Amino acid sequence: MKFLKGFFSTAHALLGILFVLVSVLITVLAIKTGWAAIGTIGGNGDESAEMAIEAIGLLAIAVVSLQIAQTITEEEVVRDAHISAPTRVRRYLSRFMVVVVVALSIEGLVGTFKALHEKPELLPHAASVLVAAGVLLSGWGVFIRFNKAAEELEPEAMEAAKSEDAKIDE
Repeated sequence: MKFLKGFFSTAHALLGILFVLVSVLITVLAIKTGWAAIGTIGGNGDESAEMAIEAIGLLAIAVVSLQIAQTITEEEVVRDAHISAPTRVRRYLSRFMVVVVVALSIEGLVGTFKALHEKPELLPHAASVLVAAGVLLSGWGVFIRFNKAAEELEPEAMEAAKSEDAKIDE
C-alpha cells in the first residue's frame, strides 16, 4: 500500500510539473500574440483588437493551468490529504471551482468581444458560457451552505484540516 501511495504522490507531482510547463508554453504564446497585436496597431484596428482579445484568453488559460498545478501539488503532494471529511471536501472542491468559474467568466467575456467584432450571431453562445458560469457559481454556493452544516457535525475534521495547512506554511 505504501508503494501505491508513493506512486500516486509521484504521479501527482509529475502532473503538477506538466501543468506548469503547459502554462509557461501558453504564456509564451500569449506574449507572441500580444506582441503581434502591438505590431498591427498602425494598420487594421479590428485585427489588433482581436489579437489582443486572443492574448487575454490565452493568458486566462495559462493562469487556470497554473492554478490547477498549484492545487494538485499542495493538496496531493505536500499535504497528502485524505479527501473524506466535509471540511476537506469543501476546501478541495472550492479551489477547483474558483479556477473553473473565473476561467469560464473570462472565456465568456473574451467570446463576447470576439463575437461582437467577428460574428454577432455567435453572441448567444458566448452568453450561454456566462450563464453557465453563473449557474456553476450558484450551485457552488448551495454546496457550501449544505456542507457547512455537515462540518458542524464533525468539528474534529475541521481541526485535522487546519493542521494540514501547517505543511503549506513551512
